[in-house]
Amino acid sequence: MGALSFFLIAGEPSGDRLGAALMAGLRSLVPEVTFAGVGGPLMQAQGLTSLFPMQELSVMGIAEVLPKYFHLKRRIRETAEAALAARPAAVITIDSPDFCLRVAGLVKAVRPGQRMIHYVAPSVWAWRPHRAARMARVIDHVLALLPFEPPYMTAAGMTCDFVGHPVVAEPLATPAEHALLSDSPRPLILCLPGSRRSEVSRLAPVFGASLGLLRQTHPGLGVVLPTLAHIAPLVREVTRDWPVQPRLILDPAEKRAAFAEADVALAASGTVSLELAANQTPMVIAYDMHPLSFWLMNRARLIDTVTLVNLVAESRTVPEFLGPACRPEAIVPALQALLEDSRAQQGAMALTMERLGRGGAAPGLRAAQSVLAHL
Repeated sequence: MGALSFFLIAGEPSGDRLGAALMAGLRSLVPEVTFAGVGGPLMQAQGLTSLFPMQELSVMGIAEVLPKYFHLKRRIRETAEAALAARPAAVITIDSPDFCLRVAGLVKAVRPGQRMIHYVAPSVWAWRPHRAARMARVIDHVLALLPFEPPYMTAAGMTCDFVGHPVVAEPLATPAEHALLSDSPRPLILCLPGSRRSEVSRLAPVFGASLGLLRQTHPGLGVVLPTLAHIAPLVREVTRDWPVQPRLILDPAEKRAAFAEADVALAASGTVSLELAANQTPMVIAYDMHPLSFWLMNRARLIDTVTLVNLVAESRTVPEFLGPACRPEAIVPALQALLEDSRAQQGAMALTMERLGRGGAAPGLRAAQSVLAHL
């Protein structure tokens, strides 16, 4: 295959990681490949010169977007114009649908034959199924992270390949890293109250009270709480009055050790369930939100579980306590049960990793192969 050029767009750090792995995969298959578009430091390290800093697109929520509306609209137009000028073999948009699909729409309006590929299928199996049909107006091919997603995309009129989830390629703790926490108190509880300030603030009282209740039957328990530098001060503040003081972890090696050494995890809902599954860490999922938000979400969702391990393994071994059910007196018996016997969940986690692509080709390479096969 001769020289090829691709125009890539990522708007979030997670998209930057996916984009960088895809670029590395494409370069291994097409040595003369070139890239243009928008991306973060990882994509730039793979040879992309970003049109503008990716961080400009990392805004969430109406309150945050409104003040930047006209600026984002200008960036959408500039990105579409740059994509058209580049005349790439394909425009590859990565997640961030609010931005990416608007760019795709402008490009398709001018050049209907331009190949458009989107990386990360929308979760139409969970809520708002109409998004797939809307996406099919501007996207030709989809790279899916979950094995059950392709039929939803093909039903809407796009081609789609499951390319594996990036969690299967993330490094696990080395023996030396295990040793960082091997002498911890037992049982060791891994506490994960989320990565957003609003999540941490809302979940901290429930998580703290749950640990206090659990200590009544496990007086020697220890708690590790991996967090990010920008919310560490908030975490210290909201955990100050917890009956069991957590060990805060910021170092990536210690975080890997915490996931590997923990006996059980109490975690907010999200993709963290896959990180836990990768480490065979038994988990209880708990999440609370504003009552109105919970009511709206409950009305809109099409599935009876929000935990990806349950969905991918087609089991319901991960207990989840959402909204009004997110209470210490409900959570603690589930933690207790897993400390006594987690075999069913261990099996579901192993199956999840197998179905997400562990043991096969790296997801970035599989994504690259899918892109080239589509072209």
